[in-house]
Amino acid sequence: MTVSQSSNGSSNGGGGAAAATNGRRHNFFEDYGVWKDAPVLKGSTEFTPLPDVKNIMITGGAGFIACWLVRHLTLTYPHAYNIVSFDKLDYCASLNNTRVLNDRRNFTFHQGDITNPSEVVDCLERYNIDTIFHFAAQSHVDLSFGNSYGFTHTNVYGTHVLLESAKKVGIKRFIHISTDEVYGEVKDDDDDLLETSILAPTNPYAASKAAAEMLVHSYQKSFKLPVIIVRSNNVYGPHQYPEKIIPKFTCLLNRGQPVVLHGDGSPTRRYLFAGDAADAFDTILHKGELGHIYNVGSYDEISNLSLCDRLLTEMGIPHSTPEEFRKWVKYTHDRPFNDHRYAVDGTKLRQLGWEQKTSFAEGLRITVEWYRKFGEVWWGDITKVLSPFPVVIDGNEGHREVISDREPVTDSPQHPTTHAEDNNNNNNKETVTTKKRKLAAANEANGANGHANKVVVA
Repeated sequence: MTVSQSSNGSSNGGGGAAAATNGRRHNFFEDYGVWKDAPVLKGSTEFTPLPDVKNIMITGGAGFIACWLVRHLTLTYPHAYNIVSFDKLDYCASLNNTRVLNDRRNFTFHQGDITNPSEVVDCLERYNIDTIFHFAAQSHVDLSFGNSYGFTHTNVYGTHVLLESAKKVGIKRFIHISTDEVYGEVKDDDDDLLETSILAPTNPYAASKAAAEMLVHSYQKSFKLPVIIVRSNNVYGPHQYPEKIIPKFTCLLNRGQPVVLHGDGSPTRRYLFAGDAADAFDTILHKGELGHIYNVGSYDEISNLSLCDRLLTEMGIPHSTPEEFRKWVKYTHDRPFNDHRYAVDGTKLRQLGWEQKTSFAEGLRITVEWYRKFGEVWWGDITKVLSPFPVVIDGNEGHREVISDREPVTDSPQHPTTHAEDNNNNNNKETVTTKKRKLAAANEANGANGHANKVVVA
């Protein structure tokens, strides 16, 4: 990972970040703001530029993982590659993630939606794109249980639009960013999964990403589209919207508020620092073989409960006694289904020369420090997203908004209900709903007959 202090940028953007069309205007060239005080973070790899790569489109470029690659490629290859960040600016994106690049001649921001074919083709043709990194996706698993249609629309249909557009203009490289979750749950005693392992997703988000992969594969076979698929472990680090566990818990603790674990906190995840992820994508661009799949695997596996302990330690919060720990770590119900762990074998990528350079301890230190300084101001007010199960709704003018949940929180782990209990609860809910409908109908009838008295709906 390379860290350098931010420059002041430029209010006119030099020859770079262009404001997009379609009537959606943002102040792209702010010459003030929190971004000027933040360190400029990118990866550490550098390769001999490819002669057949010149103009690179990165979808979701104002989001978390993609913005690391946008900064890395723009700053590492200033005379070789032109980088176009394509993003619709959804609730979890921020132009602060790339404002430091506004004065770079090889950087352009283009606002657009991957589910809109005309906007995608316009960008590809306008900037003569030859290479695509496709990051744009809805990726928060919790939201996929309640808004699965949205995940299918963005992740599957959006990928289809991008593939068809890429075929139309003759893209030379299409690098599709998937996830390790397409493999499904991996048992504790199972071997790490290879790129040839079967896909067995267990939640709507993972299923949508697996479906997108099927489309990518079909365009490779049917139309000879030159594609590469990348499946990565969980990526963490600065610039991640605080709906995910590490930034969310860091921001809560920084506010002096307890964190809330789903279930009993036993599921584990393997974490990869964002700088190492940027290096992986850079390596795949320059050394990856077309038509292949690459796992990006981390060695750092940690349970959600242990993560709380690490964060409390990093924040300097006493938690050595059970009483102190209970003060800062609470519990709520689990997801409808929560994979116990994911585990992929990253040997194939390591054979290309990539390596994980940032230890979890070092990456967590950098991340916590960044969120303590910038977490409260980078995206505006983040209060609502810090609840255990925030909900995203459609707001004004097509913009999506985050609202808080009201889920019960306890001091001890909540045991999952059995299928029988779930059925009983559902039956009870149906009975209550039917009763309310009947009472509401009675109210309406009374009102129509001119009666003054009303039936109270509990």
